[in-house]
Amino acid sequence: MSTTYEQRRALSDIQRCRTAAMGAHRALYACGHEVTAYNSCRNRSCGRCLSGKSYDWVEQKEQDLLPVPYFHVVFTLPPALADVAPVARASVYEALFHAASATIARFGRERAGGQMGVLAVLHTWGQALTHHPHLHCVVAGGAFDAVSGTWNATKRRFLFPVKAMSKVFRGKMLAELRRRGLPDHDPADVERIIAAAAAVDWVVYAKAPFGGPQQVLRYLARYTHKIAISDHRLVDVDDSNVSFTWKDYREASTTKTMTLSGREFLRRFVQHVLPRGFTRLRSYGFLANTQKRKKLDAIRKILNAAPPPPPPSKECRCPVCGKGLLIERVLLAAFTLAPIRQDTS
Repeated sequence: MSTTYEQRRALSDIQRCRTAAMGAHRALYACGHEVTAYNSCRNRSCGRCLSGKSYDWVEQKEQDLLPVPYFHVVFTLPPALADVAPVARASVYEALFHAASATIARFGRERAGGQMGVLAVLHTWGQALTHHPHLHCVVAGGAFDAVSGTWNATKRRFLFPVKAMSKVFRGKMLAELRRRGLPDHDPADVERIIAAAAAVDWVVYAKAPFGGPQQVLRYLARYTHKIAISDHRLVDVDDSNVSFTWKDYREASTTKTMTLSGREFLRRFVQHVLPRGFTRLRSYGFLANTQKRKKLDAIRKILNAAPPPPPPSKECRCPVCGKGLLIERVLLAAFTLAPIRQDTS
């Protein structure tokens, strides 16, 4: 099994996460308690580390919410593009982000008369850990026209026609792949892949709008900082095989158990480790970082909506009594550690 540096690093970090190999820290609290705990690996392919980061990220994004409906739109690639060689996948992912955001932007201009706000999250896996790249997008139900200073609301239970979006998305995605090319593929191979992808129907799926901003946040917490498989899906692990649960969407989301050899399980898992520096969470339109705060303030003024309260200040308190504030954190090297009985971080 040929692997990249990022994939090998992810497996190593996950194996060592919160063990003596990562070192530890001793936290001193004003109440007098001292707590020693192993360090986390902080690898973005580690489910234990991501669970904590998701809540901090959601608190930040709460500042961007508006009192409008939000829609969940999913852009899915056909098998011809999902089955490209691993060396070419980063180019496909970049093209996917570009094509999906450009599709929403075009419909926003032509049908809503302004700039949409989009938060996009890349997932590369299916339930069986196969390579299934798709983009989850949370789209605000309205468009901002900065020239006229107006907010143009979309229909409350309908964003844009999904069949029309599918055709535009397909055209933009294939044009982007032609422009970019694929690493280690000559132009003839790229055209063959594009022809196979163009010959099938593409799927853009739009769900009904969320019930309100709080539902958006719950959605974000579930989807933004997620890995290909979480611990609760693992059923059994032995020296040779790994068994895990998965949902078969072709049979009414029936929950089944799949058993793979350890080698095949790791092969499927590491194919979802992204290249170093690749950003899988991106914002577009009036939610893009450029002038985002200025545009959100203008939209709230139009909607006569108050800005959300600032996030609460982070106070690290003693995990034992819940009262004493952290006053010092001391890092401990791995070779100085005695065994730690319990992780209380």
